Amino acid sequence: MAYSDSVLSSTIQSALCVDLDGTLVKSDTLVDSALALARYRPEMLLRIPGWLFQGKAALKRHITSAVSLDVTHLPYNRELLQYLEQQHAIGRQIYLATAADSALAQRVADHLGLFDGVLASDGVLNLAGSNKLAAFRQAFGENFCYIGNALPDLTLLENCQYPMVANPTRGLRSALRKARITPAHTFLEKASPIKAWMKAIRIHQWAKNILLFLPMLLAHALRPALMVAAVLAFFAFGFCASGTYIINDLLDIEADRQHPRKRRRPFASGDLSAISGIAVVILFLVISVAIAIALPHVLSRLAPDLALKRPYHFLTWLGIYAVTTLAYSLRLKRAVLVDVIVLSGLYTIRILAGSAATGVEASAWLGSFSIFFFLSLAFVKRFAELGNLRERGGATAKGRGYHITDVEQLRSFGSASGYVSVAVLTLYISNLDAAQLYSHTKRLWLLIPVLLLWISRLWLKASRGQLNEDPVVYAITDSRSLLLGAIVIAIVLSAL
Repeated sequence: MAYSDSVLSSTIQSALCVDLDGTLVKSDTLVDSALALARYRPEMLLRIPGWLFQGKAALKRHITSAVSLDVTHLPYNRELLQYLEQQHAIGRQIYLATAADSALAQRVADHLGLFDGVLASDGVLNLAGSNKLAAFRQAFGENFCYIGNALPDLTLLENCQYPMVANPTRGLRSALRKARITPAHTFLEKASPIKAWMKAIRIHQWAKNILLFLPMLLAHALRPALMVAAVLAFFAFGFCASGTYIINDLLDIEADRQHPRKRRRPFASGDLSAISGIAVVILFLVISVAIAIALPHVLSRLAPDLALKRPYHFLTWLGIYAVTTLAYSLRLKRAVLVDVIVLSGLYTIRILAGSAATGVEASAWLGSFSIFFFLSLAFVKRFAELGNLRERGGATAKGRGYHITDVEQLRSFGSASGYVSVAVLTLYISNLDAAQLYSHTKRLWLLIPVLLLWISRLWLKASRGQLNEDPVVYAITDSRSLLLGAIVIAIVLSAL
């Protein structure tokens, strides 16, 4: 279907009706509201089955009444918003027509100031598909245009004067082709799905799972079967961690949208749907558990003499990691000081899990070092967050409980923890335990200045506001950090 200039000109006189979810806003406000409910009023999730039994419109009314979604920071389709502003400027009548609850829709309309009216679900009638078309005909007759994005919008696009779409779904595109309807305009604002998913699962964070190899490497137990077990543990933790990162992002959608950097995260920006995120979480956790269950059987098949005495001890640690991470996302991240202790503990859990996966005991020295070293990294993460907040003129870290005035105290805590970890390393080198594993223990003393340099430089850059809020990202992207890491490896190898 093509549109002549005369037709396009006549449509200016018709009412322009715009869908909300997936169209004007790249996300689904009902799902966003449900996630906010899970974050701030989780006890009310138990009421959802009863609400759903009352009908979809009633469900939307109950959820909208239970939480107040922040409409000022929703991921609006900027290209479409610009078009609506142009149409509003020439005096065209524009209506927000959505299946979302009327209370939420009205708040969106009040915020944007572009709409002459709102057509939405009222708690009894769900304004979608044929119900929405009937409402249009009652209000405008046949004199309306429509902008939608999903398959339920097909009947509206077939019956409107000037069909337009915004970020159309694959199902809608296919249905439009079958109906031989060519949208007069398509408003696209989407990131590459592959890039968005790679960002969502935070593949770079898998670098933390190298800690799983430490018990085996530091004990010099380098048998191929143990290496395979460690690799399996690496992937089990990787999938589990990515799943929990997605859960964290879904629960933090509203807070992330108010953050200058985090608002670009795939779920907060609307580049990925929350429903697809939930599906991937389930998939990743199933894969993680399956690998953990298979790990002891693979190890015993490759090397019967290395069969684990506690076959599912690694699975236990994986479960502890998942539960702790979820507890952190739901509650502990907002508990001052408890949050950094939990963060540092998640690093140490990886070391203990690596020991459980290979059957190689982690030494008390490694445990002591890791506790203080990773506590320093956790403190520097919070320090950098507060530093960035201070640069933006803020006073309190939203959802964290820290104040700008805590900066100096965090610097003191964190730098002290880092230097204590170096002290633990010096005690290990001077102890007989090191002499049993290394032929040239005196060479290990070269590790001390290297580690002091890295920790001191990390905190210096954080104090200057030059540190990414995640020290892991800094460690794997900073050229000097990578060089110092290579020097550490060379020193250890020379001491063997």
